[in-house]
Amino acid sequence: MKRLIILAAVASLSACAVTSHNSGSVYNSRQTQNEQSVRMGYVESIRDVTIDRGQSGVGTAAGAALGGIAAGSSIGKGNGALAAGIVGAIAGGMIGQNVEKNATQVRGLEITVKLDNGELRAITQDADEPFRAGDRVRLLSNGRTTRVTH
Repeated sequence: MKRLIILAAVASLSACAVTSHNSGSVYNSRQTQNEQSVRMGYVESIRDVTIDRGQSGVGTAAGAALGGIAAGSSIGKGNGALAAGIVGAIAGGMIGQNVEKNATQVRGLEITVKLDNGELRAITQDADEPFRAGDRVRLLSNGRTTRVTH
């Protein structure tokens, strides 16, 4: 029963790895009720990119813990169980690291916009809204963050 509780705790920690968004449509609470400047333009070009949100190490740790517990408790006794636990922890850590990497990389767009004044701007954000060359868009800027919206 203790092992099941530990496994559940480690698994729930690994679910906390992805939390940030780079979307043109998602605002966190600190970004609300702040004035933004608005510039208008047309989409010049779009390029698919991958946004890497970085790894926290939770996947590696959770995988190692799960692999070590599962292998160590199910194979042999004494030194055999210890060796199986070590091998399980290494394999589980590698698998957990790969799972976290896949969960923290998302599809993004690099959107190049030609502003009405003729200047070009490129903004990268999550690919959660479709854009096409020629679309009329707004660039919303608060001094640190700029997002492209329809």
